[in-house]
Amino acid sequence: MARRTEISAGLLAFRRGAEIEVLLAHPGGPYWARKDDGAWTIPKGLVRPDDLLTGARREFREETGFTAAGPFLALAPVRQKSGKTVHAFAFEGDFDLDGFSSNLFEMEWPPRSGKKVEFPEIDRLGWFGPKLAMQKIIAYQRPFLTELAEKLAATKSPPAVARKEAKSG
Repeated sequence: MARRTEISAGLLAFRRGAEIEVLLAHPGGPYWARKDDGAWTIPKGLVRPDDLLTGARREFREETGFTAAGPFLALAPVRQKSGKTVHAFAFEGDFDLDGFSSNLFEMEWPPRSGKKVEFPEIDRLGWFGPKLAMQKIIAYQRPFLTELAEKLAATKSPPAVARKEAKSG
């Protein structure tokens, strides 16, 4: 499938405290190992166009080990430079990051070595306040943070908090 016709979907978890914090994921593998600012992302993956929220919830579970519960707030989709469309759904929740676990992917490493090595799809998670989240998140996903902040500011009664702890397997 050409990248411009691919569709990804993911979840943007947030929690309330002194300020709103969002949960971001750092991609695993050797290409991302030394990158930090501008490298973090929402947990997401490829989905079918008729399966956006279900696919986003599945990807969140696979990449974090956590189960997300709604209500979910659809955010406007964004487009990567490659042309891939990325959909996001925000939800309020709080996760103990000590329970984090990610699925693995396999790639040849080092390049042209013929050796296959497994890496976690996500190597770490973090809660970030608004300013630091804007610094950490990959540029094309910044509109998700902006829209979430605008929608939360316009909401008079906060959505119910979905508290889910990590569940293995």
